[in-house]
Amino acid sequence: MSARHTQRVALGERTYAIHIRPGLLADTGKLLAPLLPQPRVVVLTNPVVASLWLAPLRDSLDAAGIGSESIVVPDGEAFKSWSTLQDVLTQLLEQKAERATTLVALGGGVVGDIAGFAAAIYQRGMPFVQVPTTLLSQVDSSVGGKTGINHPLGKNMIGAFHQPRAVVIDTDCLKTLPDRELAAGIAEVIKTAAVRDRAFFEWLEANVPDLVARDDDALVHAVGESCRIKAEIVAADEREAGERALLNFGHTFGHAIEAGVGYGGWLHGEAVAAGMVLAAKLSERLGMISSADVERLRALLLLAGLPVEAPPLGVERYLDLMGRDKKVTAGSLRFVLLDSVGAARIRADVPDAVLRAVLG
Repeated sequence: MSARHTQRVALGERTYAIHIRPGLLADTGKLLAPLLPQPRVVVLTNPVVASLWLAPLRDSLDAAGIGSESIVVPDGEAFKSWSTLQDVLTQLLEQKAERATTLVALGGGVVGDIAGFAAAIYQRGMPFVQVPTTLLSQVDSSVGGKTGINHPLGKNMIGAFHQPRAVVIDTDCLKTLPDRELAAGIAEVIKTAAVRDRAFFEWLEANVPDLVARDDDALVHAVGESCRIKAEIVAADEREAGERALLNFGHTFGHAIEAGVGYGGWLHGEAVAAGMVLAAKLSERLGMISSADVERLRALLLLAGLPVEAPPLGVERYLDLMGRDKKVTAGSLRFVLLDSVGAARIRADVPDAVLRAVLG
């Protein structure tokens, strides 16, 4: 029997569980039945995921006496937009979804973020559940209640904090994931270890080949450890006033890459991977880590099949895009930088010349 994990995000009366194991989709209805205000859900998904996993999920819901309808949105980051959100809200109204109806997100980060935002604002708030089907969404976006859509001028600039009732992670869903999408998820696993857990980083150095090969035990361990770390951080800092911002390692650069090349040109995890290398180089230039630490991070990303060189957008273009980042405070860019492998902190005192040298 493969390993399994159950983590908890401790938020008082809004505490919820993250269930992780292979084959869990078949038990989703049984897991959710006690948590739902009424035995009715609307499943939000995309065509690719629907063709693979919607029928098994609905079978599980039916077996638990939970009625379900579905809404299918287009696949891809380019559709994480106002128009898609508007369409979802329209369909919820057409289906006469109530405030006590639960919205279930079945898909990757785009589906999860749109579903969470729709749930936050539909009738001023309806319950929702995350059933993430990509590695990136399983280890990152499904946990912690960040929801939202993109704007042409910036990623995730419009949204809300809205915590799920539960997160149900079936690692068997990763067996159908394209190799590029799997690697993008491993980027977020590496990020979590790099900022918080040296031992986990060392485990990844030894076991990334098993993750790439989709070994059951390796996947459950990597997802479980990533969720454990994120749950601890979210419980301490739900709305990103302090410690939670450490999970943005590589994201200030990464979001600029995504916006600069056009949403969907680079996968989020690919952009974060290149962004982490830039952040590590910036840490090195500021005397915080050694060149050996930078190379160690690069080597691990390369082992996972991820890009380590950022696209040549130009220094001014990078600075313009980064200036619109959510982490800008009082006009100053705030960077998550490494003190060592497994430990990070936030700095807002990066000299412009040093930043330009790294971008150049």
